[in-house]
Amino acid sequence: MFPAVLLAFSAAVSLGLLALAFSGPSVGKAKTRRMSELKTRHSGGDSSVTAQMRRALTQRDTKLDSYASRFLPNPELLRQRLAMTGKSWTLGQYGAACAGLAALVMFLLVVKGAGFLIALLAGLAIGLGVPHKAVGVLIARRVSQFTARFPDAIELLVRGLRSGLPITETLGVVGNEIPGPVGVEFRLIGDRIKIGRTMEAAMQETADRLGTPEFQFFTITLAIQRETGGNLAETLANLADVLRKRAQMKLKIKAMSSESKASAYIVGSLPFFVFGAVYFMNPSYLMGFFTQTRLMIAGGVGLVWMAIGAFIMAKMVNFEI
Repeated sequence: MFPAVLLAFSAAVSLGLLALAFSGPSVGKAKTRRMSELKTRHSGGDSSVTAQMRRALTQRDTKLDSYASRFLPNPELLRQRLAMTGKSWTLGQYGAACAGLAALVMFLLVVKGAGFLIALLAGLAIGLGVPHKAVGVLIARRVSQFTARFPDAIELLVRGLRSGLPITETLGVVGNEIPGPVGVEFRLIGDRIKIGRTMEAAMQETADRLGTPEFQFFTITLAIQRETGGNLAETLANLADVLRKRAQMKLKIKAMSSESKASAYIVGSLPFFVFGAVYFMNPSYLMGFFTQTRLMIAGGVGLVWMAIGAFIMAKMVNFEI
């Protein structure tokens, strides 16, 4: 009786959370409200604009976002990670996806005959780990695209400054001319400047969200130049050259460490491949790892040691420039 009730409850929770994940406020109304808030100007300086934006973001949250901010650890950092992906995902949608995936994994494992404890642990691990990893992959992909086109954006800035345009207008030109994440971020900088933010604050906010040293170099260069003066076009041209050489060095290191990374991937995936192959040929031979307490503990200890070894190998082939 208890397994049937558990399965029914897990299925209901999974379906309900998936429905909540894709529900929310109207996109058109939210866009109209944001545009009207951007057009409203205050004379209180940068702090009043920041407070207004925070109030707008708070009012935009749904009940699902409020629940997720209560139960998920460090919600502000998670909001920042979701913003770094460039997607319009909310905190509530992320939390619902995690809970739904965990419930689905638990349901499938219990159906296959696994114990409740191992199903719970596996569901929590996959429900929390897979969305976190997916967000990390999207962030890395977007940052890579931004870094690849960023020197072109700086060179476009240099050409605009040498032609006599002010820095604020050249930022808008870059936002309109450069495709991809670079254009999006520069358009956001221009929008923040238009609503009253200072250029330094707007660029520092973008630098904190991107988390790339390349854009941080760019922000520091502009801040120092505005304090000390000098030829900004020449400074940015040198920065673009440094960033291109930095990218070339990264590619060389990636090529030199590719053999070590391939070896680490093979060594790390081989136990899982063997386990899956044996389970496919003879499931009853390995079913004890899902039902017997001693084998479950032994398997958990083995996974911990494998995780430690994979972490050490990853650090050995990871080089910072």
